[in-house]
Amino acid sequence: MTTVRHHTREIQGQQVFYREAGDPANPTLVLLHGFPTSSAMFRPLLRELSDRYHLIAPDHIGFGQSSMPHVDEFEYSFEKLTEITLELLDALGIERFALYIQDYGAPIGLRIASRNPERVTALIAQSGNAYLEGFTPFWELLFAHAEDRVANEAAARELLTADATKWQYTHGVPADRLSLISPDTWTLDQAYLDRPGNKEIQLQLFVDYKVNLDSYPAFQKYFAEYQPPTLITWGEHDEIFGADGARAYLRDLPDAELHLLDAGHFALESHGPEIASLIRDFLGRSLS
Repeated sequence: MTTVRHHTREIQGQQVFYREAGDPANPTLVLLHGFPTSSAMFRPLLRELSDRYHLIAPDHIGFGQSSMPHVDEFEYSFEKLTEITLELLDALGIERFALYIQDYGAPIGLRIASRNPERVTALIAQSGNAYLEGFTPFWELLFAHAEDRVANEAAARELLTADATKWQYTHGVPADRLSLISPDTWTLDQAYLDRPGNKEIQLQLFVDYKVNLDSYPAFQKYFAEYQPPTLITWGEHDEIFGADGARAYLRDLPDAELHLLDAGHFALESHGPEIASLIRDFLGRSLS
């Protein structure tokens, strides 16, 4: 029987929660979650892949079971979240690893990869932009909020409501697959969002997200120069990060394996077994 272990490690004075599965002697896959979820999104994948791989899935600071310091007491930026993640891997003694990057996990993971290319064995991208293509109308409000918080904060807060959280899971999902998505997903995410002070954290990260675009040239240069083995499993109907963002990877990674799934933003929820099978095949070839 597969065992998933739950740990906490202190990094920069903060408690970082992470899930771990599999034998540490096997190749490591680090799973980086996005907004508004946590490492909980990877629970089925941890069990599916742990027979052959060592898996680490942390909660970013401000998410899930990790520390949630007040927005005035911690630098909520993607640069800082990158520092925390890399220091966690160093503290665990993980020298080489593949990266699964989804949503917010993309700018974090790609900072790590582009700055430490010798440590990254492969990339798996799911709805995680590294190109300007793929930004949908969903982002117009968030980019406006980054430019003028006062004028746009009320509208941005609507993205932190229960209806908006449920929409992230259900939009773009075919009718015959909707029953596969557990209501527990958005209910748990919303419970974390509704903690006192958490919405202010998320608003700060909304503002900082636009800064990630300045790093895209570095990410693309890394792709072009190092050609990391890359698997792209992306919801074709994602209305947050559109499918053009997935196709754009092929510009610098012509050998990347692209699979556009009949899914929305959280493709793992509706297509978990298919994605697990793709990962197993991909890593089996790429890491052999």
